[in-house]
Amino acid sequence: MRRWGTLAALATATALLASCRLIPSGDAPRPAGPGEAPGTGVTSAAFAGVRHGPSVGALGLAAENAGTALASFLDTCPALLSREDKSGLTYPEDWRPACDAAETWPYDRAQAFFLQFFETARVGTGEAFATGYFEPEIRGSRTRRPGYDVPVYRTPPELGRFWPDEVPESERTGRAPLGRLDAEGKYTLYYERAEIEDGALANRGLELAWAADPVEFFFLQIQGSGLLRLPDGSLMRIGYDAQNGREYVGIGRVMRERGLLGEGPGKYPGSMQGIMRYIRENPEEGRELMRLNKSWIFFRELTTDGPLGSLGVPVRRESSVAVDPAFVPYGAPVWLDVDRNVADGLWIAQDTGGAIRGANRFDTFWGNGEDAREIAGGMSARGSALVLLPKGTVARLNRE
Repeated sequence: MRRWGTLAALATATALLASCRLIPSGDAPRPAGPGEAPGTGVTSAAFAGVRHGPSVGALGLAAENAGTALASFLDTCPALLSREDKSGLTYPEDWRPACDAAETWPYDRAQAFFLQFFETARVGTGEAFATGYFEPEIRGSRTRRPGYDVPVYRTPPELGRFWPDEVPESERTGRAPLGRLDAEGKYTLYYERAEIEDGALANRGLELAWAADPVEFFFLQIQGSGLLRLPDGSLMRIGYDAQNGREYVGIGRVMRERGLLGEGPGKYPGSMQGIMRYIRENPEEGRELMRLNKSWIFFRELTTDGPLGSLGVPVRRESSVAVDPAFVPYGAPVWLDVDRNVADGLWIAQDTGGAIRGANRFDTFWGNGEDAREIAGGMSARGSALVLLPKGTVARLNRE
């Protein structure tokens, strides 16, 4: 499951609306995160500094938490053994002993697994900031029918990466910007949210499904994946496929700047629920507010038993966490101890997001359902974090 900077750096919903895990990090702006002050040039964990933390045995790891973490760790082992670690902390072969053992390790002895194969590491200061995301469920239909008028689009074939003519060949490094080619074959920006809502993609057969509520669908786009409850009661899971390349604007931040969030008369709670209430109670202003976010997400249908994270494996409730892979290796266990006790415990790094940037910045996944919406919608927690690395890693890093 991928998110946009979906659902981050202000408290509660402002943070939530900045961190959504469903957009590839390369398509999003890169704000500095906790542990990475603007202009410091700290670009990976190897430069942030890594030192030993307490022993794994001192963490007080609960049996059930360890069991679910072991299952998620095993899911991620293929990536650990094959991908370059952008954090600079590990090599693929460092993980092989743990991954080989995980294949047959009994879940009821998972605590012993983490104790045997891992040591804790504190990256930078270890001061953590955690938000939450979830898999929303909204009403939808595979076909357009009365009450279902909001198109859920698949990726248009013309959306791609192209270099503008004005960018010299010598400066064409990295990835070309997202956009489309006009009738003359020249690069142009892709349609923004307002243009798409006004019909720029209508009548082209791109509709994957139809949603019933434009506000609920807006927030599903921020999350980047979700469930459509169809008229017959069945569920259709949709997941992020592409993004239009236009600017993401966190509407929670805008509302806070306008004095709409907070405490007192006329203000709304700084949570996802509070933001949705404002939009519903002020439909014209709410529509204009949502259109400030020019980003649009295109979807595909998923047949998996959970939304997919950035590694292409399903993310799991209270087990999967989104990280900045420049500071935490994908697949690494992460220990959180924060001021929202519900988020304390062991998580596995399986996802990322546009605003999940910097050392010790995390986005915890809470599954689906009303309780997941409630927890994720109000999750804004600070505390400390430890990354669990294969034994011997920290000493090697400090020798190099």
